[in-house]
Amino acid sequence: MFKAEYIFARILLPFIIGIGMFYFFPSEKMIVFLAIISAVIMLSLSFINITYKKHNAYKFKGLTGISILLFFFFLGAFLSILNNETLKSDYFARNNYKILKIWVNDEPEQTNDIVRFKARVVSGYKNSKQIKLSGQLLLALKVDSIQPLYLKYGDELLVSAKNLEVEPPYNPAEFDFKSWLASQNIYQQTFINQNHVLKTNRNIGNHIIKFALDLREKQVAKYRKMIKNDEAFAVASTLILGYRADLSKETLAAYSKTGTIHALSVSGSHVAIIFFVLDICLAFLNKKRWLRIFKFVLICSLIWGYALITGLSPSVVRAAIMINIFIVARTFAKNKNSYNTLAFAAFCQLVYNPFLIWDVGFQLSYISVFGLIYLQPKIYKWIYVKNKILNKVWELIALSLAAQLVTFPLCIYYFHQFPVYFLLGNLFISIPLLLIMLLGIAILIPIVDKISPLVEWIIVTTNTILKWIADLPFSTFSSVWISLTEFILLSAALGLLVYGLAKKNKRCVTASASVYLICSALTFYHDWKVLHQKKIIFFTLRKNYAAAFITGREAVLVTDLTKIDKNYLFFVAPALEQSQIKKIDVISLKTDTTLRHFIKKDNQIIFDDHNILLINEKMNYKNLAVTGKFKSIWLTGNHKFKLENLPDKLEYENMIIDATNKDYKIATFKTFADNNKVQAHILKKNPAYLVHLTQ
Repeated sequence: MFKAEYIFARILLPFIIGIGMFYFFPSEKMIVFLAIISAVIMLSLSFINITYKKHNAYKFKGLTGISILLFFFFLGAFLSILNNETLKSDYFARNNYKILKIWVNDEPEQTNDIVRFKARVVSGYKNSKQIKLSGQLLLALKVDSIQPLYLKYGDELLVSAKNLEVEPPYNPAEFDFKSWLASQNIYQQTFINQNHVLKTNRNIGNHIIKFALDLREKQVAKYRKMIKNDEAFAVASTLILGYRADLSKETLAAYSKTGTIHALSVSGSHVAIIFFVLDICLAFLNKKRWLRIFKFVLICSLIWGYALITGLSPSVVRAAIMINIFIVARTFAKNKNSYNTLAFAAFCQLVYNPFLIWDVGFQLSYISVFGLIYLQPKIYKWIYVKNKILNKVWELIALSLAAQLVTFPLCIYYFHQFPVYFLLGNLFISIPLLLIMLLGIAILIPIVDKISPLVEWIIVTTNTILKWIADLPFSTFSSVWISLTEFILLSAALGLLVYGLAKKNKRCVTASASVYLICSALTFYHDWKVLHQKKIIFFTLRKNYAAAFITGREAVLVTDLTKIDKNYLFFVAPALEQSQIKKIDVISLKTDTTLRHFIKKDNQIIFDDHNILLINEKMNYKNLAVTGKFKSIWLTGNHKFKLENLPDKLEYENMIIDATNKDYKIATFKTFADNNKVQAHILKKNPAYLVHLTQ
């Protein structure tokens, strides 16, 4: 049987595995099966517990332990499928409804004239009948520039729109927006104009969340009056209140390159600061039990009060729950076990929302807290420092090292970069972050608002120093891409090393070195492949064209996009970074160019032995005199050239149809390709076309 103090630490793993496995295989039929098997195991365990002495059940404690693990595995699987809204009988996307009644389920975000928000579906109208429905929808609304529609959380709307399934990523390394939304139970989206929306003037959202968002809006307005510097205001609003302020690219880059980007995300560290300050200030209440209970109630109330002024953002609520469970355990539990408390906090949140396991913030929060609990004390003991001030500095260094070390593989896997000066950055940010948090909350009180210039000065100075650190040579290793296999191996090597050093176990250290060597071998093999790569990527875009002709770490990018265009940054740049391209020559199809590995001249492209014929607007109504063999014909520019006029002696293997062509043209070209038994690659709402060439 399990030791009582570690029960949640042990059951959490099978519970998470159950959630993860059945997340990818949702089925209505499995709900009943999983419910029955969970109930059977639960009843069996209850029976064993009741008749434990009578049947000498201790002889089968191994089997009982396995049964407990299986129960939580199936419980996780059951909750995972039960949480999937698409499996509900009244899910709105099961039928086509001309009109949907929805309500705004988060704070609308506006970019230029487009407002984006998540909405919960209430009902649908079909044949003049209102039908109760469920589910969530991502909505992009184009607002009128003259009389824009202002929306807030909870607003009820009637929309006339056709919802579509969220599109998957089409290009290499493109952000998987579909999976990200699916982890939030959103699978449908729509784009509509303001004249297709009717506001009912009713607000049916959660009253507590609405109050919290209104409260935060008032606090942000106070900051706007008190803090004159725009960048300082943006940092204060983001760092303290979790408000989505417009931070400059330079500031974001400075925090990212110094490994202090976590400071800008209101999360566990911010709530922890408030808790530790309150715990120290209220230490005099530890003398008697009833005073400790009063202290517990007071601290919990103040933490949830802070959560309210941040608009009850998910990350703060998650951190508040975690901290509250720790406080409860410390106040009332006889046997205090930090690992079990941490596991219990994760277990409770996953029972409420199983899909949280895919949330990067959730993963990083719990892994970093685990690192602080397990690793920080061990690192701190490496060096004994007599001086009290230097000892505190070393304690902060140990804290930063522990958090950075345990989250290192995950950060590399998700964010593809590693800040070299993270120790310097985190050591520096510790005191300013504490001051900004405490003074920033304090100036919201009318009497204390006179110190707002001090808060502004601290933020401006902090930003200036972080930018200086970020500009130091080799401040960050960027474009570091590792596969899932490399991530698992790196995590295993790190875990074995930490455990081996902590327990002074040579076998674990040796195993860590072996696993790391395998991981390094895979990395070197990947680098070798990059140096010898030769390929073409025809990108799938919405209205533009882009094709990358890659040799080793160099690329010729043929496109009508600029490097600051959002479509370039979102669809094209990630693939080039993943391919570890160091040099990019950007050209247009309108320009003839001759480079070492690439020639574009007279409507032809030659890359290695891959030759492509361009048919664009230059070919309108002209006779094509080109003959010979081509690998591909690239149709672009929505030209008026009739493909029926292609010379008989022209040979080609496939057709590439990019997104600059209108939909009706694409359909015409596709029909022509089918009739001539030629493969057509349509670069619109289809996967990118990759051509791998031998070198």
